[in-house]
Amino acid sequence: LQPDHGAISMDGKHVVFHDPLDARQRGIETVYQDLAVIPYMDVESNLFLGREITGKYVWNRWLLNKKAMRKAAAAHVASLKVGLKSVRQPVGVLSGGQRQSVAVARTIAWGRKIVIMDEPTAALGVRESQGVLDLIKRIAERGIAVVFISHSMPHVFEVTDRIYVLRHGKEAGRLVTKDASMNDVVGMITGVHVARAAV
Repeated sequence: LQPDHGAISMDGKHVVFHDPLDARQRGIETVYQDLAVIPYMDVESNLFLGREITGKYVWNRWLLNKKAMRKAAAAHVASLKVGLKSVRQPVGVLSGGQRQSVAVARTIAWGRKIVIMDEPTAALGVRESQGVLDLIKRIAERGIAVVFISHSMPHVFEVTDRIYVLRHGKEAGRLVTKDASMNDVVGMITGVHVARAAV
């Protein structure tokens, strides 16, 4: 989708994304609400999905370099402190929080500039949600911008610096998280309050 008006800038330069590949090439990745992981494939294969490391060229096709992918996946998962026994586990046997962590880890592996997360804690329990929130904090510590889309106010206040409220598809307000209250945000969502301060 192209903007009806306005412009998108990255690093001070005007950019136009013609398709998702354009965004990926500029270091933007997304964690989708439905996770977009393949349950019957293992963790390492999900992390490298569509970006597989190839090895030898045999019989008119490239063979996958599973050893290189396994090593890189294990190092990446360990650096993010994601609690997985092995990157060789099928994603289908993991808990909801672990699956979410795999989706997040894949996004971080390739997102150099911006990571967009669509309801990453939806349908997770308290403990699993906290694990994902801690992972988001570690991403931000690496200097990667995180766009966190959520209806959970406690989660929004735990991991954000700024809050942009949308109502009926339009911007209802902008707040600096440390200066805002949950009542302020809920008021903007419901239309009771208007934005106090633009950021």
